[in-house]
Amino acid sequence: MARYFDVHPDNPQPRAIGQVIDIVRDGGLVAYPTDSCFALGCRLGNADGLNRIRAIRQLDDKHHFTLVCKDFAQLGQFVQLDNATFRAVKAATPGKYTFILPATREVPRQMLHPKKRTVGVRIPEHTTTLALVEALGEPMISSTLLLPGEEDPLTEGWVINDELGNQLDAVVDSGDCGVEPTTVVDLSGEEVVIARYGAGDPAPFE
Repeated sequence: MARYFDVHPDNPQPRAIGQVIDIVRDGGLVAYPTDSCFALGCRLGNADGLNRIRAIRQLDDKHHFTLVCKDFAQLGQFVQLDNATFRAVKAATPGKYTFILPATREVPRQMLHPKKRTVGVRIPEHTTTLALVEALGEPMISSTLLLPGEEDPLTEGWVINDELGNQLDAVVDSGDCGVEPTTVVDLSGEEVVIARYGAGDPAPFE
């Protein structure tokens, strides 16, 4: 069963955050809250973690995984940004958006879209999420915790632990989090495409 961590939403306990990150560094898969639903997360380069996320969510190889970053400087290491894209993404972060962009060589191949060589990136506006990524010292590979055949994502830590505890290594509960997935904006081509309408206001990209 997964270890269950009850983390304060405004002042995350450093000891709990450190224990979760130890699990992530050891190759674990965790469920954690963001400003836009719970997410499944593992360490960059953790191929087994990616496969476990694919199995839980029944995803194919065309699914865009997301790198959850602590700030814009970190995000910029992993995706290619021209001047116009830089300004658009900077204006919308942190926030409830995921951006699809061409990846740099820093991104492991198994994370990339097989044809487009793109990856999702986001900077959330959530205290616990940012504490986790800050402690990790690198982005966390993530995917919205939306189970196959379900329209709504799981939004309560104890429910996630009951339903998925035997498939996870840790569940981080930090009280209320977002209940709507991010708005996904594909900026990898010549035209801006809103791939999913969600919690982020799509107006700046329409």
